[in-house]
Amino acid sequence: MLRTPLPVDLAATLAPLRRGRGDPCHRTTTDGATWRTSRMPTGPVTYRLRQCGRHEVHAQAWGRGAAEFLDELPVMLCLDERLDDFAPEHPKIVEAHRRHPDLRMLRTGRVFEALVPAILEQKVHGIAARASWRRLVGRFGEPAPGPAPESMRVPPSPETWRHVPSWEFHRANVDPRRARTIVTAARVAGRLEEGARLTPGEAQRRLRTVPGIGVWTAAEVAQRAFGDADALSVGDFHLASMVGWTLLGNPLDDDAMVEYLEPLRPHRYRAVRLLEVSGQVVLPKFGPRTPVTDHRQH
Repeated sequence: MLRTPLPVDLAATLAPLRRGRGDPCHRTTTDGATWRTSRMPTGPVTYRLRQCGRHEVHAQAWGRGAAEFLDELPVMLCLDERLDDFAPEHPKIVEAHRRHPDLRMLRTGRVFEALVPAILEQKVHGIAARASWRRLVGRFGEPAPGPAPESMRVPPSPETWRHVPSWEFHRANVDPRRARTIVTAARVAGRLEEGARLTPGEAQRRLRTVPGIGVWTAAEVAQRAFGDADALSVGDFHLASMVGWTLLGNPLDDDAMVEYLEPLRPHRYRAVRLLEVSGQVVLPKFGPRTPVTDHRQH
């Protein structure tokens, strides 16, 4: 049993790790437990986390990486974070923070593990990206250790990603540009993993040295691997519009969103997450849907 110094809403905190329904690395069971797989430096792990109280998490883990995962769990849940400098003024953010003081950031330390699905999500519909993730992990991942729910898989290692044939990416509806970015990143995965020991800003800059990884992708990784409460996903298809409609009643572009959220540094991403979990997000009910592109037709 992990007794936490800060309150933790486990489901809301872990939500960004899930890559859509049917994610082979993530399951939520009927007893409310969250099952996940990961690849620690010491080996693969399956872990089960269940909320027992605002300050209690029941944690179990199996596999070669189990002991390491359990040791690192307080770090992963950012139980050392301080919010003394988080002083939002907008009533919606103030109310969201009042209602959800138990929302924590995430610091998994698993950089490459967060990077691959972020690359798959670059400039494509989320439905297509999640389908690609399911197919590739199902094909190249390994069975989850321990009594994991059926069909769960451990995400492939960087070495495995390096050797995924181009036609397998194609079958998974991943275009050559994204496939090339994944393979290139896999070749320098060791150096990217070192980012977990750097400041979030330094780690994001290191990620952006890889061709094909820009500001948006680096922020998506920082939100999950580095515990970066300020990692704003600039360039996201919906984010600026969502922030504008929710907080101002009109849409914003990226530049205007960055300017508007500047007073919230270093908690801009925290503010976005609070709006999401509080159910206050507003988006207009009009406009064309983003098309789902099938790259296998090209």
